[in-house]
Amino acid sequence: MKRILKIGAIALVILFVILIALPLLINVNSFRPKIESELTSAVGRQVTVGNLSLSILSSSVVADNIAIADDPAFGKPLFITAKSLKVGVELMPLIFSKQLNVTELTLEQPEITLLKAANGKWNFSSIGAAAAKALPAEPKSGATSPTNFSAAKLDVNNGKLIVGKANSSAKPQVYDKVNIEVENFSFISQFPFKLTAQLPGGGDAKISGKAGPINAGNAAKTPFETAVKVNNMNIGASGFIDPASGIAGLANLDGTLNSNGSHAKAVGKLTGTKLKFSPKGTPAPITVVVKHTVDVDLDKQSGTLTEGDISIGKAVAHLTGTFQTQGDTQVLNMKLDARDMSGDELEPMLPSLGIVLPSGSQLKGGTLSAELGIVGPVAKLVITGPVRLTNSKLAGFDLGSKLGALSAFAGKAASNPDTSIQNASLNARVAPEGTKADNINLTVPAVGVITGAGTVSPAGALNFKMLADLKGGVAGGLTQVASLGSSKGGIPFAIEGTTSNPHFIPDMKGVAGGIAQGALGDVMGAKDVTKGNPANAISGLLGKKQK
Repeated sequence: MKRILKIGAIALVILFVILIALPLLINVNSFRPKIESELTSAVGRQVTVGNLSLSILSSSVVADNIAIADDPAFGKPLFITAKSLKVGVELMPLIFSKQLNVTELTLEQPEITLLKAANGKWNFSSIGAAAAKALPAEPKSGATSPTNFSAAKLDVNNGKLIVGKANSSAKPQVYDKVNIEVENFSFISQFPFKLTAQLPGGGDAKISGKAGPINAGNAAKTPFETAVKVNNMNIGASGFIDPASGIAGLANLDGTLNSNGSHAKAVGKLTGTKLKFSPKGTPAPITVVVKHTVDVDLDKQSGTLTEGDISIGKAVAHLTGTFQTQGDTQVLNMKLDARDMSGDELEPMLPSLGIVLPSGSQLKGGTLSAELGIVGPVAKLVITGPVRLTNSKLAGFDLGSKLGALSAFAGKAASNPDTSIQNASLNARVAPEGTKADNINLTVPAVGVITGAGTVSPAGALNFKMLADLKGGVAGGLTQVASLGSSKGGIPFAIEGTTSNPHFIPDMKGVAGGIAQGALGDVMGAKDVTKGNPANAISGLLGKKQK
């Protein structure tokens, strides 16, 4: 028994010595030209590797300092660099016949640069294309080629992905901690994969599904079917939205993204927090949910948003339309259909849209409807269309007191801490150069009807010309007299100042002109008041008759 144990121990020692000695006996660096040739042939790019070392225990060859050249059309920078490449091999054929059969590839700490040209072509589009064209019609028996290269496993560990635009000054997006797991990889068949990455500005993404077969003519046209989950994506830093647009916030995404190589379709739900939609906006305190369906023509670099249901609490708006990539930006042609949306649900969103209410005020109740066209580059959008607010209240804002300069002619209006709005409608145009409002029609039961038009500068400065058809007790006969100089009835006034602190200023020239016409023409039918004297007309409106 002891003899058997002794022989077994000796055998184990010999085996251990062999395992240690074999890497020394096999000059694994002699396989470097073959490995470089196989990889160069597979990807259609020049591949260079550094020192090779053999591990018998893990049945693998490790290559240091990997470098893969980029498409010459994108310049001389490298497409991929990596700390090391671990190549799993079949050990017996390697030892006894010096044949290299690859079972798995693991790329450690690679830096991968993806560049997109203005014509939509990616720098990885040509991977394998040149080699595929050089293939004979029938490969020799036992020979390998780009189209039949395969590996049971292909992994990328702790990589960095840099995504940018060729010949552009725009800052590229950097994705860290990129990990990719591919099983049964082959150029000529579909294969499953998983990808995880840390997103620019924070957050993470998980993509899983199937891809392949690799399109030999254009790798970017390789079909795929994936499920996508994104957590806490920083919208402004993501690279999908031009930061100049002012659109920002955090987003979670749960959906699918499928492509047949020419057309792609994205379906899912995006949940946004701390959102803002204007350069001067402030983050919204509420959550916005967007259910979307997007069809993309990859060849034309254009797409259609067929479903875009935007939910803010119980308020729902519908966004549809098209987009087109032009150079470094996206050009939109969209329509927003928002009908009977609750004012209470929308009020917290107003600051995120860059809408500033008078200081200390708050919109309460009522419904808002809008039909808006959204056109132009994302960073310079022009938004136009009618907007209507009904049966609402501007709490904390006393319009009657703001119109005090007008009502002072004939007595003060009753003070009210809030302004009830029966109807407010206008045609809006929001553009980078400012906001324009036409056909304003505001019905305030406690005051009257106010009409007019004006502009709001990007800094919030107001410049409005208005007419106030005030209730009888507010301005007495002033409305009638002042309106004589205008084709429309009402007291002319201006709104200046800022959106947070508006100033209501009577148009004294317009008022005086109307009074003068009334005095000189006796059109009021009140000769005993004016006596043909403009001074008496003004005094009559003040409740004092000149003798």
